Amino acid sequence: MIEKIVIANRGEIALRILRACRELGIKTVAVHSEADRDLKHVRLADETVCIGPAPSAESYLQVHSIISAAEVTDAVAIHPGYGFLSENADFAERVEESGFIFIGPKPETIRMMGDKITAIEAMKAAGVPCVPGSDGPLDSDERRTLAMAREIGYPVIIKAAGGGGGRGMRVVHSEATLLNAISLTRAEAGSAFGNDTVYMEKYLENPRHVEFQVLADTHGNAIHLGERDCSMQRRHQKVVEEAPAPGIDEETRQRLGERCAEACRRIGYRGAGTFEFLYENGEFYFIEMNTRIQVEHPVTEMITGVDIVKEQLRIASGEALAYQQSDIEVRGHAIECRINAEDPDTFMPCPGDITHLHIPGGPGIRVDTHIYDGYRVPPHYDSMIGKLIAHGETRHSALMRMKTALSEMVIDGIRTNIPLQMRIMQDEAFAKGGANIHYLEKKLGIN
Repeated sequence: MIEKIVIANRGEIALRILRACRELGIKTVAVHSEADRDLKHVRLADETVCIGPAPSAESYLQVHSIISAAEVTDAVAIHPGYGFLSENADFAERVEESGFIFIGPKPETIRMMGDKITAIEAMKAAGVPCVPGSDGPLDSDERRTLAMAREIGYPVIIKAAGGGGGRGMRVVHSEATLLNAISLTRAEAGSAFGNDTVYMEKYLENPRHVEFQVLADTHGNAIHLGERDCSMQRRHQKVVEEAPAPGIDEETRQRLGERCAEACRRIGYRGAGTFEFLYENGEFYFIEMNTRIQVEHPVTEMITGVDIVKEQLRIASGEALAYQQSDIEVRGHAIECRINAEDPDTFMPCPGDITHLHIPGGPGIRVDTHIYDGYRVPPHYDSMIGKLIAHGETRHSALMRMKTALSEMVIDGIRTNIPLQMRIMQDEAFAKGGANIHYLEKKLGIN
């Protein structure tokens, strides 16, 4: 087992990683910005290293500072969490070249999956269903591009090969605007991602967002842990997640989950990962793979009993997976609400001092958060300050437990999105299950 790791992140995920390390007897080094000296995991870590000023670009995104922290503390490995440098292939490469273990996939795998075109090619080779599209980058042949769009059928979507998280994409409804849309997306992609390669796909108008969690070791073993529904989104950002996805039967779950696991074996995947799909009219279409731990991993842990972060650490230590596919059984239902320090109506971030905090409890309730009474939410980072998870024997019981937990949760001193989450839990369409990715924005009146 790895003896000591650097946790190259902040907030709730850093605390989640620290707790997993403690269970496995791994020592921890918390790197932090000047603004994060009072984070809970910084207070609890075995060692701490300040890596720069508050802005992420001067601290959490400073590769040399993180590697230097590992060197001066004699750490063995670096866990990137999610966000920041977690899917940066160059960072993973620098970590391994410096003699440390990167707790995640190999750099070449991250690079392959980070380019949406090569990712789609790899998935097609593994038999994973993909959205009909250009099957490669768009070139300068405008006639060919126009003919391809007509064959795919409008509307189509132009995507940046290096994009992600809802950025670098443009929907086109008619041939008259296609070429201009491609030109604009290409220019924006070059500026934002340093890669102006774009491709085209059929635009699915009312899909759901369903994703499969996988684990793979360095011995050729790979399994899936079932699926999650992440369709409650605002501007491509997930708000509520649940597992399993409503309406997906066991035969479909196992069939598509095994294709994802097989894809992992084919590309030599290592660690935890997520295959993201659009789901419409009973069909799945691969859109991208996240080569890291996901924000929403707790709902999968609640229904399978598998600690995904501990499995990441064991895999990075060279151990074989402790589970076979036959060991994985879905038990009950889990729902996760992201708790953000933001105005529930305008969605503007609301940093500030937390003057009073009450964390809900009871059967099936889990809260992953780094905040505490007196904690100051800084203005420099993402507004998410925690995750509230409810598990029950059925989806209905999980939903009722979530409503109770939300009504009990108190965060005074700042504004949060708890009222919005309660509105979603009380919504009839959400209660039925299976709402599409546009539902929440339409409900909120967002164009």
